[in-house]
Amino acid sequence: MTDLTLLADVIRYGLILPLAYVAYVDFRTFRIPDAITFRLIAGGLLFNLFLDIRFCSPQEAILGATVGFGFFWGLNWLYRALKGRDGLGMGDAKLLAALGAWLGWQALPGIVLLSALSGLLGGLIWLYWQKQGRAQAFPFGPFLAFAGIIYLIWPQLLRIPLSLH
Repeated sequence: MTDLTLLADVIRYGLILPLAYVAYVDFRTFRIPDAITFRLIAGGLLFNLFLDIRFCSPQEAILGATVGFGFFWGLNWLYRALKGRDGLGMGDAKLLAALGAWLGWQALPGIVLLSALSGLLGGLIWLYWQKQGRAQAFPFGPFLAFAGIIYLIWPQLLRIPLSLH
């Protein structure tokens, strides 16, 4: 194992801490701190743009951050247009942008799929535990962070083939 590979692994596993913290804070407060997500976005872009080791190409990181934020922003815009209220917080969009900045746009489909499936199950458990109806909000950030952590540890589990060849 080379020094660069070891450093990449240290960085990869080091990202678990802020993601776990974001999950904890969102679970307790229904808020994802901008101070963390903005640093994660900047850190991911800088890491993939300027270092010799990287998790994806600079273009994939920029596209990942842009698509990550834009996808959840667009979903929220559509939900607001249909229901007259927000369906996702913009902290979730910033967190997905951060994951895209670190891992690239190709990681986003698997992360979104796993977070949606775990969020569906976790949301039902949350609503039952809180003894609330289906219309009650629950935090999505913990499920997004969970999916990001799974991708960092076992990326092969969440790779979704993006071509039909």
